[in-house]
Amino acid sequence: MIHRKAGGSRGVAAVVLSVGLLTVAACGTGAPYSQALIDRARAQGSAPDLIYGVEVPGFELAEQSVGVIGEEGFGAVYASPSGARVELRVDRGAFGDALCTETPIFDAEPGSAVTCDRDEVGWYRSGGGRHEYVAVRGDHLIRLVGQIEEVARDALKSAVAGARNAVGDGTATGDGSPPPSPVQRGDLPTHGDMAPDNHVGPGG
Repeated sequence: MIHRKAGGSRGVAAVVLSVGLLTVAACGTGAPYSQALIDRARAQGSAPDLIYGVEVPGFELAEQSVGVIGEEGFGAVYASPSGARVELRVDRGAFGDALCTETPIFDAEPGSAVTCDRDEVGWYRSGGGRHEYVAVRGDHLIRLVGQIEEVARDALKSAVAGARNAVGDGTATGDGSPPPSPVQRGDLPTHGDMAPDNHVGPGG
């Protein structure tokens, strides 16, 4: 589970890697996480529209990392067989050129200067040995961050560009079944004011 303040990702990721890396499938299916993982993230507080998945070449999802960040955000760690890792963080917020150099890169060395480069995907940022891509989708931000020597800029860019919501329209219930249908009541007439029919028959 990712439920922490900035600065705690290395320890959590180490625990994730010690537990083992598991792959959640579905490249190109629009469902990058199993329903069980989605249910867990939603139970922890992640908003359905913030649950995204990405595909990073050479990296696989660490299932134990999937969970809420902040109040209703979503996060997940992807790791390579060599132990390199990148972290996906999705949360509500605003971003722009004015904020790019002022916003610290997650888990970078404190006080590190941030350089910015904007392109058609979003903002590429680097500093303190870390780099990330930030993309704005509606009222929320998609951020993918890692060590400069562990993941290429192009890999971050393509992953963020292809990020997709894993829940669809957010109408699924916690167990993955469709919303329940209205209860059919036999005492409601099909005309008039739809008040219950309480007529008592002969002998009643």
